[in-house]
Amino acid sequence: MGHRIHIIGVPMDLGQRRRGVDMGPSVIRYAGLHQALRALGHHVTDSGNLPVPLPENVPLDSERARHLQSIAGVCREIYDAAHDINQRGEIALFLGGDHSLSIGTVSAITAQADSVGVLWVDAHGDFNTPEITPSGNVHGMALAALMGLGAPELTDIGRPGAKLSPAQVVILGARDLDPLEKLALRAHGLRVLTMRDVDERGIAAMTHIALAHLQACQRIHVSLDMDALDPAEAPGVGTPVPGGLSYREAHLLMEILHDSGKVTSLDIVEINPILDERNRTAKLAVELTASLFGKTIF
Repeated sequence: MGHRIHIIGVPMDLGQRRRGVDMGPSVIRYAGLHQALRALGHHVTDSGNLPVPLPENVPLDSERARHLQSIAGVCREIYDAAHDINQRGEIALFLGGDHSLSIGTVSAITAQADSVGVLWVDAHGDFNTPEITPSGNVHGMALAALMGLGAPELTDIGRPGAKLSPAQVVILGARDLDPLEKLALRAHGLRVLTMRDVDERGIAAMTHIALAHLQACQRIHVSLDMDALDPAEAPGVGTPVPGGLSYREAHLLMEILHDSGKVTSLDIVEINPILDERNRTAKLAVELTASLFGKTIF
């Protein structure tokens, strides 16, 4: 039996300096997202895109947290939309846009009484704060904000303070962590499964380790940054890093997550079609989404 999946686009590139990820929602849809999900028997509703201001039209705020107020405003809109979807028992699928949108989605998804785990599939830790950031880019602060660290404009989306505990989070695919970010991740006890872990033990083992860490959680939210994949597979991302997940590793990850029966929401972020090759990265995002929601080889 299919699920009711509700899609909302967030064409935001306020969280980084490189323009282009605001076109992500359009290219994912163009790559056949609706058709792929409906072919699996799911009922799909698409509410279009949330309004997002252009970087040129809003204040910079601070070099320590660029466009902070504008990003917080968009995340509050995301929170309201995600909360409504959650209340109706639908699966929320948010299309980015940069990864700062996850501050809104995860804050809403975790507002329910039952426990929600988050699998943060990303080349980066996104665990900076305005005090330690080397760039001032808010998309690199999203997970820290969800842990209650950093600017209150971000930590207090929906409700004050931390939305997640270390027991509710696993980062998978990390391979580019800033020096002070590494210290912060260790200090707060985050479970980080790096690409070395994947290389040594395989993606199947790492996925099962992630699920074991989140076993007390009744539901899982997947926050998929497409830069988790190797640039040879996904060239159209805002911050590419060599040595990422292969095509089959990414699909197996999604297939095992589907088998768990726990995934009830998803972010797809950081696709930049300006840097892509014939929409390869968006097409791959659609294929991975299909695997997450039930497409199998046999």
